[in-house]
Amino acid sequence: MNPLLAKLHPYPFEKLRQLFSGVTPNPAYPPISLGLGEPKHPTPPFIRQALADNLSGLAAYPSTQGSDGLRAAIAAWLEQRYGLPSINPATQVLPVNGSREALFAFAQTVISPTAAGAPPALVMCPNPFYQIYEGAAYLAGAEPYFANSDPARNFVPDYRSIPAEVWQRVQLLYLCSPGNPTGAVLTQDDWEELFALSDRYGFVIAADECYSEIYFKAEAPLGALEAAHRLGRTDFARLIVFSSLSKRSNVPGMRSGFVAGDAAIIKNFLLYRTYHGGAMSPPIQAASVAAWQDEQHVIENRAKYIRKFKQVTPLLQQVLDVELPDAGFYLWAKVDTHAAISDTEYAQRLYAEYNVTVLPGSYLARDAHGVNPGRNRIRMALVAELDECMEATRRIVEFSRKLSPQSSQLNFKAAS
Repeated sequence: MNPLLAKLHPYPFEKLRQLFSGVTPNPAYPPISLGLGEPKHPTPPFIRQALADNLSGLAAYPSTQGSDGLRAAIAAWLEQRYGLPSINPATQVLPVNGSREALFAFAQTVISPTAAGAPPALVMCPNPFYQIYEGAAYLAGAEPYFANSDPARNFVPDYRSIPAEVWQRVQLLYLCSPGNPTGAVLTQDDWEELFALSDRYGFVIAADECYSEIYFKAEAPLGALEAAHRLGRTDFARLIVFSSLSKRSNVPGMRSGFVAGDAAIIKNFLLYRTYHGGAMSPPIQAASVAAWQDEQHVIENRAKYIRKFKQVTPLLQQVLDVELPDAGFYLWAKVDTHAAISDTEYAQRLYAEYNVTVLPGSYLARDAHGVNPGRNRIRMALVAELDECMEATRRIVEFSRKLSPQSSQLNFKAAS
């Protein structure tokens, strides 16, 4: 067996199963899960219809590069969404089977083997982070290096404290903006600093933007290609963005996304994927074209999230240290502000007493530089419909008040 497999950590949800092992939840409450970041809003009917109308495509092998129509639809969406003058659909766009598999496979293309006896290449990861980044680093023969999020800078990774000798070994940097689990969005200044580091040390930036279309401000989150364009970096050197229809269009089961950016890197990634067998099914491609070409369903989907977060967040703020994120569908709450309790104990007791599942923040982070930035935090995924999220909120508030009797009195009147 590949010895690198032994370096992989158990996935957060496996840790959660172990935490809940032997715990019998209170049968007085129906189960509600805020643990898994899986969209629960209904899939738009027109996408399902496009899928059904193109089932004849199952009779042919698909091209790894994807259809001309799909690449053109993605390029047009990128131009419209980020104000880009021109994206070449033939060289700067590649469809993938969801951003997750592409994020993992990408390291196999980018990481270059180091000489015998030399220290392994480094893959820079945010901390907390999406665990696929770490696994991709290990299986590519590299080592992850964690840049802890900085609460003073809205949980943007603290790249400024990383020494030059570390940057000299970095070949790939993973970044999630809007972030999972923090919801943080990088600013233009943040991107300018990151591009300068990439220019100086030559590493590739993999920008994970799968939460880009769920946001709570009038202005949409800044994208990596958009930030590069504003700085005159029109060739998108050493920059690849990853996006997906899963959250945007409520189709996680379609496994449809794309990568876009540096044409030279995409050419090599296409070569890798041709051998890897990463072609997208033709009916999925057809349904994806329909999804990328329609914005109304995205607007309606975003409005549902805005309504949920506006009602849930103020209630949880009565008992937890939590703020409305910039974007995404997670709340990243500190649980030990009003009561001495760890994130794992909070999650276990909440499950046992109120049958609500949340994810301990320490499971989404690593001990790095003397701290685990997820410790004593929980991630709550507000992916269910409003009524279910409100019921979960009621239970969380009641549970938290038992831990901290001095918390303010409840007010469950829905926020306007």
